[in-house]
Amino acid sequence: MITKCLFPAAGFGTRFLPATKAVPKEMLPILNKPLLQYGVEEAIEANIKNIAIVTGKGKRSIEDHFDNSFELEAQLLGTSKEHYLSEIKTIIETATFTYVRQKEMLGLGHAILTGEALIGNNPFAVILADDLCVGSKEGVLKQMLDIFNKYKCSVIAIEEVPVESTYKYGIIKGDLINDSNDIYRVNEMVEKPTPDNAPSNLAIIGRYILTPDIFEILKDIKPDKTGEIQITDALQMQAKKGNVIAYKFQGTRFDCGTIDGYYKATNHQAKLQGII
Repeated sequence: MITKCLFPAAGFGTRFLPATKAVPKEMLPILNKPLLQYGVEEAIEANIKNIAIVTGKGKRSIEDHFDNSFELEAQLLGTSKEHYLSEIKTIIETATFTYVRQKEMLGLGHAILTGEALIGNNPFAVILADDLCVGSKEGVLKQMLDIFNKYKCSVIAIEEVPVESTYKYGIIKGDLINDSNDIYRVNEMVEKPTPDNAPSNLAIIGRYILTPDIFEILKDIKPDKTGEIQITDALQMQAKKGNVIAYKFQGTRFDCGTIDGYYKATNHQAKLQGII
């Protein structure tokens, strides 16, 4: 049973400077809600209520957001604006939040390894708040839990991307193992390959369910040429043993780590709420 979800949230968000000079990129709003809150809501929908967040310097506003604000609540109590806080208060009352700081920015694999103290020896989910995912019927993480419960190994979410864009992603190669053409047994993964070297156009996006042996694997992974520890390299070690499933999820993903994706996500949510 998956009870914990890890959120790596220590990055600098340089592509959004100067906005992210003082505001964590995970706290940038899509309409009136920060990106990280969308991810937490997705975890809660999947009945995962222990939220572990890997933060860094300058990320204090994340902790403040998922905490009570007595002065603000007192100011709004009994007014017509009191309802604005009801959604976040429900989250605070429903979930438990724990935090650890990543002392150096050494890649996603290192960020996940930093979270080991919060996770322990248990399978766990990982959500990257940069990827805002809107499930067609239910959230992407909830869909992935069904896959994990069946196969009992690490599960990664994937989507098809243009071949010319493979250099931006971890790319998988695998064998279809179901009639719906959406579940693959992974046998190869490559981090950000050129189009000529990509084994497919199936890209890993920011949703994972990982088995706890990933931590010991990450401890032995050597940094890449940029000095970062890549989660893709660790997953490749699991895949060699047939222990990674890739799932082509139902829904839409917005890459909110880019200006273009952030703009599209904002427009999408505005249309859903009838604002535009």
